[in-house]
Amino acid sequence: MEEKRLVADSASPLYRQLMLRLREDIAQGVYPPRSRIPSEQELCNSYQVSRVTVRKALSELTREGLLRRMQGKGTFVCAPRIQSDLHHVTSFTDACRAMGAVASTRLIQAHLTAPEPDVREKLQLTEAQAVEIVRLRLADDQPVMLEVNCFPLRYESLLREDLTTSLYDMLHRRDVEAAKGIHEISLCYATPQQARLLAVEPGTALLRLDQMIYDQHGAPLHTSHQIIRGDRFTFRI
Repeated sequence: MEEKRLVADSASPLYRQLMLRLREDIAQGVYPPRSRIPSEQELCNSYQVSRVTVRKALSELTREGLLRRMQGKGTFVCAPRIQSDLHHVTSFTDACRAMGAVASTRLIQAHLTAPEPDVREKLQLTEAQAVEIVRLRLADDQPVMLEVNCFPLRYESLLREDLTTSLYDMLHRRDVEAAKGIHEISLCYATPQQARLLAVEPGTALLRLDQMIYDQHGAPLHTSHQIIRGDRFTFRI
């Protein structure tokens, strides 16, 4: 690699100078999304800095979500995060499309279930059962979120549909529109099962989004519980 010395007597610490250089290289496409950046030793040699400086710079960029460190494989540039505007009810498929990513879905399970009391109340259920659909959502084949949607029993026919496609597209064909949502965002930590599905380490900090969605007539449409990788997905509020 070409030597790119940093300024040791600058007011800006060396690790921060390195951060800015790498961030600029990522923005300019020197290191495209999902590409592997040079190793720690290569960066040490190129910028004439210590391994401690390199590790601190990489740790900060990883914390920002620009880089992802994979044990035994190296450090990679993260793909751009999918963005969803919570002012509007937007499907995951549409959010991916807007960012130039390809959405896909892996069905975990879909069945009739006895919903929890809070779900019964939100959906205003009179029946003993509801439709539960559990899916893993991916962008460009990378896992982004694990979602659990619960619908009133009148949507039981969804269980006979191809649930690896957009639920909102299916509902649209039935003249049902997701028109309004109430959202609650919190932080959670990956359980072993969630970690396996989302390809993260157990205990990794994740976003949790709980939604109550209403149709165009103001009737309860479904609840949604989503466990989300914050390095792959973000919200506009």
